Amino acid sequence: MIGFDLDMTLIDTVPGFAATLTALGDELGVDFPVADLTSNLGPPLDYLLADHLPADRVSAAADRFRALYPDFAIEPTVALPGAHEALAAVRSHGGSVVVVTGKYAPNAQLHIDHLGFDVDALEGWVWGSQKGEVLARHRAVAYVGDHVHDVEGARAAGILSVSVLTGGSSQAALRDAGTDAVLASLLEFPGWLDQHVRRTSA
Repeated sequence: MIGFDLDMTLIDTVPGFAATLTALGDELGVDFPVADLTSNLGPPLDYLLADHLPADRVSAAADRFRALYPDFAIEPTVALPGAHEALAAVRSHGGSVVVVTGKYAPNAQLHIDHLGFDVDALEGWVWGSQKGEVLARHRAVAYVGDHVHDVEGARAAGILSVSVLTGGSSQAALRDAGTDAVLASLLEFPGWLDQHVRRTSA
């Protein structure tokens, strides 16, 4: 079992997130700094909104964002290069796939269905070290993500952390967080997996 993060690991969430955030801002009369908020996607939505709304409005605004999301974010969101090939590589070695994401699970499932991702399980609304419990429950042997908090999740589960440079965390930050491998993108994942399987078999 290999775990994958969703946003900025398997999918480019920026266009859909930006469109949804703009629509939310229009409803609330708030001029969100969309470019800044989409430059480091990964943290929970409530965390991203907290600096821009009164504390007592954050939860309701996050709920409204999630309600707007299917209308604004599914169609413009595309698979990142190598995403389908990475999932197929796991299958080619007889493995299975669990997507573990901080995203609201019903919206994450819409992306998976829309893009035709071949996955066995989806776990949503988990972040950072909380992902470790989920990965351990699914008996994952590695977790692929783009953010330093994805590394935290892998470390919490005691499994391999594989990081891609398609999100908001730099190679230096990912290395400092303790990742085991850094790939430019998922295009490099099949080759990494082949080598990993050969090493463990030997």
